[in-house]
Amino acid sequence: MKELIMALATSVNEVHDLLNQAFGLSMSDKALHFWVMGIIGIILFLMVYIVFKIIEKWKFSATILSFMFTFTMMTVLVFAIEIQQAITNRGNMEFADAIMGLWGFIVMFFVYVIIVGSFYGIYSRVKKRKKPVALNAVEIEDKPKGILDETEKKLDVYRSQRKKTNKFKK
Repeated sequence: MKELIMALATSVNEVHDLLNQAFGLSMSDKALHFWVMGIIGIILFLMVYIVFKIIEKWKFSATILSFMFTFTMMTVLVFAIEIQQAITNRGNMEFADAIMGLWGFIVMFFVYVIIVGSFYGIYSRVKKRKKPVALNAVEIEDKPKGILDETEKKLDVYRSQRKKTNKFKK
C-alpha cells in the first residue's frame, strides 16, 4: 500500500512537470490543482450525471443510488484508515486490508438485499391476491341503471383509500 501511494505521488509530480513544460507556464501547485482537479471534477460530474439519469428510470433507483454513494464513502473511509495506520504505525498498511473491508460491506449489503427482497416478494404476492377484479365497460353498460351488484360495490373507493401518485414524476 505504501508503495502504491509513493508511485501515485511520483506520477503526479511527473504530470505537474509535463504540464508546466507543455504550456510553457510556470504554474504554482495551487494553480495546477485548480485547473487539473477542476477539469477532472467536471468530467466526472458529467459522467455521474448521465449514469444517475439512466438509473433514475429503474424500479429500485433510490436503493441503487444509495449503494453507490455508500460504497464511495466506504472506499474513502477504508483508505483513510489504512493511511492513518501508516502514519501512526499502529498497524500494517496493506491494500488487502482495504479490499477486505470493502468486501465486508458488499457481503452485508447483499444480505440486506436478500432480506428486503424476500419481504418485498411476500408483500407483493399478498397484495396481488387482495386486489379486486375490474369490470369491463361493456358489462357495466348492459346492466339497468340503479342496480349494483356486489363486485361493483367493492370497486367504490373513498378518496383517502386511493393510491397516492406523485404529480411531478414523469
